[in-house]
Amino acid sequence: MKLGAVVSPIVLFIASQIIAAPEDSAANYELKRISLPGAGGAVALDYFAYDHATGKLWVPASNTGSVDVIDEKTDAVSQITGFPTGEIERRGRKITVGPTAASIGDGVVYIGDRGDATVCVIDAKTHARGECVPLSTDHTITPDGVVYVAATKELWITTRPTSSANADAAKALQVFDASDLRHLKWKTKIPLENLAEGYAVDNRRGLFYTNVEEIGTTVALNVRTHKIVSKWNVGSSDLQGLALDAERGFLFVACGDHVVSVDAAHDGKILDSLQTGAGLDNIDYSPERKILYAAASQTATLSIAEVGDAGKFHLKATVPTVKGARGVVAGSGETAYLIDPAEGCILKVTRK
Repeated sequence: MKLGAVVSPIVLFIASQIIAAPEDSAANYELKRISLPGAGGAVALDYFAYDHATGKLWVPASNTGSVDVIDEKTDAVSQITGFPTGEIERRGRKITVGPTAASIGDGVVYIGDRGDATVCVIDAKTHARGECVPLSTDHTITPDGVVYVAATKELWITTRPTSSANADAAKALQVFDASDLRHLKWKTKIPLENLAEGYAVDNRRGLFYTNVEEIGTTVALNVRTHKIVSKWNVGSSDLQGLALDAERGFLFVACGDHVVSVDAAHDGKILDSLQTGAGLDNIDYSPERKILYAAASQTATLSIAEVGDAGKFHLKATVPTVKGARGVVAGSGETAYLIDPAEGCILKVTRK
């Protein structure tokens, strides 16, 4: 796909704010489309994950009933098939879903399957599928985000209701014991004021971060006590994904059309804001390069910004993508991956 022209060193007008033009140029980035097997159209792509130990990208391909694994070096795609699909209600209509969330564990990958409301274990190297356990006994909730918490060897899961009639059941985090990495056991649930959206884990400080929908707050929970220890209002009710610089204690919160940098290690002070364009979902951060990635689906752009020691954003480049491309995962070096649900593919962005 042809990228946009070189951005000239002038001041750009973006989202009604004047900001300095990025030093880098969109022309310095290559965008490659990676098609997913069996995707003849839209695929309900959501949470995907990069495994730094193996250099593989794990993509739960939902209504195709498979999990696709992409090799970062070759872009070859292998498929793990046979995941159940099912119907759920979304915005008043029925849609077919299957596996939609992945989290990298210790030698295993955990997959949340909304098709049958289970969480499955897969060997990260052999891709052999292990056991799948139900998220609940009454089937009123399905897994949304799934994340392995190494500090406590637990799997924390944000959830969604199977229908609007049981919305209250999903207003909690579900926690599974993962001390036996290949055999999950339900442990407890942590009630919230509303549905959780997005997540980030600070294993060093023992904290789990998530946003609470409609309430408009970002909360920090102690992973050992399972209690909320901090609550912040970042000035937006449209809260989406989260990313974290654990070393410096900066938490990045996606707020619809901008990202806020929060001093989570101290008093939760807002340090900076980065305008990205509308349609943010999940964002990601590369601790190695100190780079934040934020994909705006409505403006069809990927914002790439360095984060300084004071928690301030420095925009490197705004890379054109495609309409509807949202959610981003940082790979190795300066490589990032975006989901394109409308076309059922992955967009790989690499600095030349």
